[in-house]
Amino acid sequence: MELKLNRPICFFDLETTGIDVARDRIVEISIFKVFPNGNKESKTWLVNPTIPIPAQTTAVHGITDEKVANEPTFKELASHVFNMIKDSDLAGFNSDRFDIPLLAEEMLRAGVDFDMKNSVSVDVQTIFHKKEERTLSAAYKFYCNQSLENAHSAEADTMATYEILKAQLDRYDDLENDMKTLSEFTTRKKSVDFAGFIALNKEEKEIFSFGKHKGVLVEEVLEKEPGYYSWLQNADFPLYTKKVLTAIKLRKLNTKL
Repeated sequence: MELKLNRPICFFDLETTGIDVARDRIVEISIFKVFPNGNKESKTWLVNPTIPIPAQTTAVHGITDEKVANEPTFKELASHVFNMIKDSDLAGFNSDRFDIPLLAEEMLRAGVDFDMKNSVSVDVQTIFHKKEERTLSAAYKFYCNQSLENAHSAEADTMATYEILKAQLDRYDDLENDMKTLSEFTTRKKSVDFAGFIALNKEEKEIFSFGKHKGVLVEEVLEKEPGYYSWLQNADFPLYTKKVLTAIKLRKLNTKL
């Protein structure tokens, strides 16, 4: 089954220095763009993360400091990546919880004002977990009856994710071939920031989803405890989370004017 698209969708995968969204960096990014007319475009970049790649991480994806020493930094690649994805929806495997939040951090560090206000995301892993509970390699074997060669290579993982989504649409009659519907199906919880520190309650109002103010309205906390905003801005939280907090704070100030 081919995807029914109203706009392009970019399947992408990141290989990184680790799994900390705020601190770790991209070492490889692969994007596979599918257009509504069926045309396809793909691009893979190795990236110099500007920080050491831990040995335990290299053991997973095989990318060493030496391999990326002469590659461009993400800041040098950011405009190329952004131009490829800016008009598109996004899809990946565990992308909502990891790849998109980390990509957003890299974009903001590079000075690109990245957000997804006009896009949706489809997390193929969530479909798989809701239906079968497996890993990417097992998903590829289960849905496509093929072994995933070069697992933990960004390009191989990206292409496998694209093939899996098409096979999932073939297998499950109750899955609608529509990116907005798939995005809603794969959304685990309503978050305002990519990393999930700020969520929406039943009234669609922003609340903190962690710490001593978990479940409390963000506006209420920022008004009653202004020092908490300063602490968050200076703490090791993702840049996009800080950006969202600032927007909420400014919105509240503007309503008082």
